[in-house]
Amino acid sequence: MHNSSRSYDFLWLGIALFPLLIIAVLLPVQPHDYWWYLRLGRDVLESGAVPIVDTYSSVQAGQPIVYQSWLSAAILWLVYKAGGIPLTILLVAALIGLTYALLWQLMREGGVGPRLATLLTLLAGLSGSNNWGVRPQLFAYPLFLAVLWILLKWHKHEQKNLWLLIPLSWAWANLHGSFILFFILVGIAFVFGAGDRKKLFWVALASLAVTLLNPRGFILWRSVLETFVSPVSNQFVTEWAPPVNLGWQMNIFFAWLILLVPLAVFARRRPTLFEFMAFLLFSWLALKAIRFVIWDLFVIGVFTASLMSDFIIKWFDRPLQVKTPSINFGLGTVMLLIPFMLLPGLRENFPGETSPAIDPQTPIAAVAWLSEHPELSGKMWNDVVFGSYLIYALPARPVWMDTRFQITYTPQEMDQYLFVQSAQPGWDSYLEKNNINLLVLAVTQPALVNAVQNSNDWCEQYHDKVAFIFSRCEPLP
Repeated sequence: MHNSSRSYDFLWLGIALFPLLIIAVLLPVQPHDYWWYLRLGRDVLESGAVPIVDTYSSVQAGQPIVYQSWLSAAILWLVYKAGGIPLTILLVAALIGLTYALLWQLMREGGVGPRLATLLTLLAGLSGSNNWGVRPQLFAYPLFLAVLWILLKWHKHEQKNLWLLIPLSWAWANLHGSFILFFILVGIAFVFGAGDRKKLFWVALASLAVTLLNPRGFILWRSVLETFVSPVSNQFVTEWAPPVNLGWQMNIFFAWLILLVPLAVFARRRPTLFEFMAFLLFSWLALKAIRFVIWDLFVIGVFTASLMSDFIIKWFDRPLQVKTPSINFGLGTVMLLIPFMLLPGLRENFPGETSPAIDPQTPIAAVAWLSEHPELSGKMWNDVVFGSYLIYALPARPVWMDTRFQITYTPQEMDQYLFVQSAQPGWDSYLEKNNINLLVLAVTQPALVNAVQNSNDWCEQYHDKVAFIFSRCEPLP
């Protein structure tokens, strides 16, 4: 590819990433998971070991626990320690940019031109943007696409990069529990691909072996497999529910699935069995659980590129003679750099109201107030979403429950939490039986807040637009 073609590609890659990077930079840090990962990363680096029992919750105190994403937690803590939320969001944007740059390149290698690759990348990015929260899964997105790229090369009998699967497998296994998808991709390639199966077998075996190089060894695999059948995940976690066609992101996803039918009819070539089976399996997973939709979008994007008819490709990407490559390189660079001017710490210098870097529903002020009042002693019952920030910002007070659903809590404990949150008859007896002296509630729990306010046993100590704090008027012994 000569310089003019590279410049044209670079310009359209910049156009594809421009809106996606803006979204990544402007998305606020959600209160659900990020904060407890900071605490975990800090604990891992300060102690030199990954915790094997729970110390964050009073419900599960001392119970065995497996932190699959310990390495991600350590990285997130180091980034936060070095540059706070601005550097954290810069990391998020970099991971999102790398992910969709890889997807764009895979589509180009699938046979579509730069303009069409840009359109498909934008569709995949916009549809999957509700999965861009600051959590370990972000580290796995570029790894997934790197593995898919290597396997597609292998499928075309290009073997030289196959060995890279081994370090990618180790990194993925220590970064996020989704590393099981690595072996799903490799398994599909081995059964349905056209490359050298013998080489792939030995590389896959080595890749499997290096996943055991983690703080918990074989236990990590057991923990990940249990997550897939966890009753807590299936009953209480929205991500594990089947997707429904609500919201514009899901509208794009379902419309894309439907449009694949006419694309397949007029495709310029029949998809290979490897491509078709990857699409089929990941689409099946996506239709079973929302959390698999973003992975399926990656596969669908690559699959769509391979299906495009010659007419569509020529219509989108007519031959064009580039006379000034430097202008294209310059414009592409500007497209990639402008979003980073909207990082926290920089965007406040622009006129007008800026979006918050941290979700306003994070109980920062309430937790700061509580940390200044150690006299409010005893066990604490808290809103489950607040639990993550409490774990990080108030380590001296174990939470009652938090969002570590898949690795900590039982269905019975979840039922008990919902029983209290909805202020069912007997909620106060349950709290008394468990020696709860302190309540940290969200304004989004009106039933429980009203019940507590109408009780003679509880005294309001603090409230703001986000949270209420109550203590027993006469603390339990």
